Amino acid sequence: MGVKTALSRKIQPIEEEIDADLLTPRQRDILRLVSIGHTNREIAEMLEISVRTVEVHRFNLMRRLNVRNVAQLLRRALQLGLLARTFGAK
Repeated sequence: MGVKTALSRKIQPIEEEIDADLLTPRQRDILRLVSIGHTNREIAEMLEISVRTVEVHRFNLMRRLNVRNVAQLLRRALQLGLLARTFGAK
């Protein structure tokens, strides 16, 4: 795939509104921790679950939001209001 093709590819449009209540509390936890830059291993340690469980939660979250990578996940989460728009706010 050429650079031009990769740059021109867009994430798929939101086909239906995603209600924040459709995310499980654990998926919201995972999303929040991913958004501040934690690795799967760090998330697993914080939540006291296995790395594999974190991977499954991330996979399901990404599938639910119809994205393929973390950059798209964060962009979609911001679009849907699932993350605070002001990072570093106290």
